Amino acid sequence: MSEPSCSPAVFTPDNEPYLGLPTLVAFDQAIVWALEGNGNVAAWTHAHSDELSSLQLAACQIIPQGINIALSIRELVRQGYLFPAMVLMRPLIERAAVISYLCGNPQAVALWHAGWKHSQRPSLRTMLRTMGGPACDPDAASKVCEAHNHIVHGDPVASYYNLIHLGDGRPAYASSKMLDSPDAAAAIAAEALCYLVVVAARMTHVFPEAAVPARSGDGDIGDTDG
Repeated sequence: MSEPSCSPAVFTPDNEPYLGLPTLVAFDQAIVWALEGNGNVAAWTHAHSDELSSLQLAACQIIPQGINIALSIRELVRQGYLFPAMVLMRPLIERAAVISYLCGNPQAVALWHAGWKHSQRPSLRTMLRTMGGPACDPDAASKVCEAHNHIVHGDPVASYYNLIHLGDGRPAYASSKMLDSPDAAAAIAAEALCYLVVVAARMTHVFPEAAVPARSGDGDIGDTDG
């Protein structure tokens, strides 16, 4: 277990421990972009709730969850809770993969609306391969799944991800904030950025009519009347 250290109980945007990391700045910029697009789509879906396609209805459920998880990861990094930020990466990956798979396989949308049952839906590896496109490394999807399975399921490999070094050089496993791990924070921001960009890009693909900023209405695309 790690030893306690003196630090603010709650960090704010002006004193967070990893302020200024390039990948974190890029993640923040992607969040702004995703939220702006989300607002545009929200206005459009509210105005056209009776006209949404099956894919758009599914996207109204999946995409807001992905953005919400990305925001949660960002706040966890701000507060120094890097390990739970890593744990949340898997559900973010799944949202990005699911909406990408549905975009590329319209026939699967009916399966989504039927409950997306575990025995019938494609594996995460399969969905990740479609997200990467034909030039994607065929082993990349398996590597992503394997890495995040370790983190989520808590096997011995997972302990590597909350390993820290104390001031005297002794190793320890963090049970709270990790405030001196910039490489880990940068890696989390970079990975979350990639999947948030996928979610936001799919949002633009599914809702091309909302690409032009709306002048009225706000809210979340998950709040459609459909």
